[in-house]
Amino acid sequence: MAYSLTLGTISFILAVIWGRPLINVLREWKIGKSIRIEGPSTHQVKTGTPTMGGLMILIPVLVVTIVLNVANLMGFTLIGRSVLVPMGVMVAFGTLGAIDDLIGVRVIPTGLVGRHKILWQTIFALITALFLHFALDLTSIAIPGVADKIDIGWFYIPVAMFIIVGTSNAVNLTDGLDGLAGSIAAVAFAAYGVIAFLQGQIWLVAFAFTVVGAVLAFLWYNAHPAELFMGDTGSLAIGATLAVVALMTGQWLLLPVVGFVFMAEAISVILQVGYFKLTGGKRLFKMSPLHHHFELLGWSETHVTQRFWLIGILTAMLGIALALI
Repeated sequence: MAYSLTLGTISFILAVIWGRPLINVLREWKIGKSIRIEGPSTHQVKTGTPTMGGLMILIPVLVVTIVLNVANLMGFTLIGRSVLVPMGVMVAFGTLGAIDDLIGVRVIPTGLVGRHKILWQTIFALITALFLHFALDLTSIAIPGVADKIDIGWFYIPVAMFIIVGTSNAVNLTDGLDGLAGSIAAVAFAAYGVIAFLQGQIWLVAFAFTVVGAVLAFLWYNAHPAELFMGDTGSLAIGATLAVVALMTGQWLLLPVVGFVFMAEAISVILQVGYFKLTGGKRLFKMSPLHHHFELLGWSETHVTQRFWLIGILTAMLGIALALI
């Protein structure tokens, strides 16, 4: 664990150093965020804030992981093949998010067409699920209180796909307030890092805490008032990578607990859209995702972020506790 925590610290330092030049480059290239007109009026002052800040997280994580695993990667041992999965997912979903961010800045504010984004997410998730199932021989589910894992065979593939796409989009939906998605993600990765440590998956522990360090560095610049947004570059990649880490621990059933805030944000959007259609235009929440609902109830942005973060810590603790049963 000392090794992994040290990596997290190194990742933090590298990302913080890399953050300021990245912000300057994004400003120079005018890669600024467009704010929805229908969103809370207090958010309009954020228009033009540099986005694609996910690069600040992804690049240090990939560099540190590659450097420390170069021997395994060259030999393509089991560890080498394993570390390629979260790295590959981070690159694939990060690239998709970057394209979406660039289109949102240069072409149309809404970015990629929703169905096109989902299509590519599904393709990436299918490739990942096949690799997890056939290359790493992952086929089971761990249930709290049950001693032995339950083998679900080929059904693992569609389940893994659903978890990857769902978590990726859930983090993306949560990324709407300064510091919100990043703080919850850091806690979730730390929780799964602890779970991986309890299982003896040392390389996965190292990867998880490397991500934690980079995300904390991002929060240095994303704290209210944010100088940088992670954009889809970060949120899609972080969500999908978190899902893969959960799948590789076998404790993916606990992901809705560890990532409770992400799940709540996604469900709020699903309920809002469904209720709107069923009732002919009525709304269940004042606005979705859920964080906007609480803003319109009168909570300040920092109150929403801090309270959701506290909930994230508590549910992550509960998730670890359930993994110990």
